[in-house]
Amino acid sequence: MTVLLVVVTFVVFIAIDMVLNRKKAPLLAPSLESAGQTAGMLEEILSGFRVPAFLRYHPGHTWLMRERKNVERVGADEFAAILAGPVDRIELPKPGHWIRQGQKAISLFRGEEKIEMVSPVEGEVVEVNAEIAAHPELLREDPYGKGWLMTVFSPDEEGPARNLLPANLLGSWMKEASEAFYRLQPQLAGATAADGGRPSKDATAAMPPEAWKRAAHELLLS
Repeated sequence: MTVLLVVVTFVVFIAIDMVLNRKKAPLLAPSLESAGQTAGMLEEILSGFRVPAFLRYHPGHTWLMRERKNVERVGADEFAAILAGPVDRIELPKPGHWIRQGQKAISLFRGEEKIEMVSPVEGEVVEVNAEIAAHPELLREDPYGKGWLMTVFSPDEEGPARNLLPANLLGSWMKEASEAFYRLQPQLAGATAADGGRPSKDATAAMPPEAWKRAAHELLLS
């Protein structure tokens, strides 16, 4: 009887310990792929642009998502992808390179002309998306999925997060961005897709290089 009581007590202590440790364990974000499976529930169309709610955004229209502790996946939002338009080359920092939040880190080329985007996070580049280097059209086709750009090891997760957009400001931020874009190039206001009001992915294809670079400089904070 005494042995049975000891065994039961031991099992109870193990169960309590497991519950307490589970509460202490860090909550990691889902992978981009698994998050994307529920994007229909978490995604909003703000001023005509898709803005998944499971991502965090920098004012320069880059996004990030926590893959695991201190590792963030980085990409360009749909607004930036449509502004960039049909680029034929994307240059990213090499793995091992240290980038700072707000620093120009992404170059998008049309021939010899280029625009740049800033990093939403500070840290060491871990990996770049080899597929988008070979197929830059993925940026326009799937900016929140196969068009991701790189992963970054960020030792300080709390500090840079203060410079990201709060969720309750996403709507006004995107509204201001789209209005500023159409003020710069009024003829693009009618360049919408056939599915009703959404900007065409080719909206900037015919934009003159200087106007394209000016829009990117002002709206992508580069």
